[in-house]
Amino acid sequence: MPIFSAPDGTALAVHLAGSGAEPPVVCLPGGPMRAGSYLGDLGGLTARRRVAVLDLRGTGDSAEPADPATYRCDRQIEDVEALRKHLGLDRFALLGHSAGASLAVRYAARYPHRLSRLALITPSPRAVGFDVPPAERRRIMARRTGEPWYATAAAAYESIAAKTATRADWAAFAPFYYGNWDAAARRHQSGEAGQRNGAAARVYNAPGAFEPETTRAALGAVTAPVLVLAGELDWIASPAIADRFAGLFPEGRAVVLPGTAHYPWLDDPAAFGSAVGGFLA
Repeated sequence: MPIFSAPDGTALAVHLAGSGAEPPVVCLPGGPMRAGSYLGDLGGLTARRRVAVLDLRGTGDSAEPADPATYRCDRQIEDVEALRKHLGLDRFALLGHSAGASLAVRYAARYPHRLSRLALITPSPRAVGFDVPPAERRRIMARRTGEPWYATAAAAYESIAAKTATRADWAAFAPFYYGNWDAAARRHQSGEAGQRNGAAARVYNAPGAFEPETTRAALGAVTAPVLVLAGELDWIASPAIADRFAGLFPEGRAVVLPGTAHYPWLDDPAAFGSAVGGFLA
């Protein structure tokens, strides 16, 4: 586990896995501010490519910064650039999941010439100012009406939408993050509390973190191929949002994986490996 220094001196950890002669794919975790261990082997991606998973500042094996304000998404762009330099890469493939995709997009807008490929996995649309209307979220969730947990989870969503949700509501809502609410999904979900820096998460999306109009314009300079991967059942980054997102890039394309939700590498490892591994090859 290599440790390198951010521009402000914060010690950051990067976890290297996989094998191969090609430069590693740099992976940015979501959460926001969740340790990269939840990504696992990304559905077997590490069997196909070398990967370098960054623990964002204050998460996993990375140190907490002296200034908590630097947890804000835009304040971490230079951490990614420092990792590029640490790995000795001129251009590199970058993968961001969920809220980590916001950081990947902000990096792409500032350093478009450094990217060889960009994969945005079920990306949060905050960085580009898109949103999934509540009615569309409900339509996506309604596809799960046959599940035994649906009624309780759907009721919890109404509290979430009203911004009155309790911890119990969020726990009840958890099955909607997964295409299959099975034992593996429950194990994955149970690890979140110990992996996420809650205080940092509250700063990550704070006012000033995003400049959507400026970012959307800047993404036109990203000439690298871009994959925006959506889960058919994902209420955060819907297939419609993925199409709009991909349209911001000259070489962007959206792919929707059937039967998957916010963690598609868990729901369908083979389909995820084919789509993302093939794109990065």
